[in-house]
Amino acid sequence: MSNTTETATPINPNKALWEKGDFTRIAETMRGSGETFVRGLGVQPDQHLLDLGCGDGTTAIPAAQRGATVRGIDIARTLVAAGNARATELGLTTCTFEEGDASNLESVDDETFDLLISVFGAMFAPRPHDTAAEMVRVVKPGGRIVMGNWIPGDPTLVAQILRISGSYSPPPPEGFVSPVTWGIEDHVHDRFTAAGISADRIRCERDTWMFDFAGTPVQFVDVFRNYYGPTMNAFAAAESNGKAADLQAELEDLFTAQNTSTSPERTIIPATFLTVTVDR
Repeated sequence: MSNTTETATPINPNKALWEKGDFTRIAETMRGSGETFVRGLGVQPDQHLLDLGCGDGTTAIPAAQRGATVRGIDIARTLVAAGNARATELGLTTCTFEEGDASNLESVDDETFDLLISVFGAMFAPRPHDTAAEMVRVVKPGGRIVMGNWIPGDPTLVAQILRISGSYSPPPPEGFVSPVTWGIEDHVHDRFTAAGISADRIRCERDTWMFDFAGTPVQFVDVFRNYYGPTMNAFAAAESNGKAADLQAELEDLFTAQNTSTSPERTIIPATFLTVTVDR
C-alpha cells in the first residue's frame, strides 16, 4: 500500500465560471459589434495584437481579417478550442488562441504587442491591479491598450443581467472585487496609474454594444439561462430556494423592455459600455 497522499489541484473559480455552459452561444449575437469595434481601432496589417479574454474570437478574428498578427488568450479551454476552430475554418493562419490568466501572463514576454484589446474579457479577472500591470507590461512603448467594460448600475442590458443575477446568488467570497468596477473611471485610473501610466494617457468614453439574436426576447433569456455562466449560477441558486420563476420573470421583463427590434422573431438590444484607451 502506498503512503503517498495526492493533493487535488485547486479549482480556479474564474476558469470554472467561463467553462460552464457555452459562451459561444452568446458570442454569436455579438459579432456585428465586434467587427464595428475593431474597425474603429484602425488595426493595421503590420501590427502584433493581443486579445485578452478573447472568448472564441469576436474581436480577435476581425482584427486578423484586417491583416494583424493576433494572439488570443482566454482562461476557458473550451473557448480557446472554439476560437482556434473558427480561425482554422476561416483560413486565418495569423490568428491563434491559447489558455492563460489575464492576471498573470507568464507565457508572454515584455513589450511584445503594438495593441492589446480586451472587450468584456480581462474585466472578469479576479485581481484587477495585477491585470492592469500585466497589460502594461506586455505592450510596447508607443502602443495602446483598449478595453471595453460593462458599467455598474447602468440601466442597459448586461449591467442589469449581472445586477439581477447577483441578487439571486450567494454573497461573493471575502476579498472579491466586482468585475464591473472596471466600468468606473476612478477605478480605471487608479489601476493604470499604479502600473506606471500617467493619468493624461488614460481616456474613457461611453459607447454602445448591440446584441442581435434570431429569436424572441424570451428565447434569448433562455440562451443566457442555459449557456452564460453568471446567469446559470444565479438560476442554480434560485432553484434551490424556490425563486427560479421569479428570476426568469425578471429577466424576461428586462429583455422584452429593452428589445428595439420591430420583428417578432428577432431581438436587438443595445447595451452601454465604457471604452478605456491607454497610450503606452
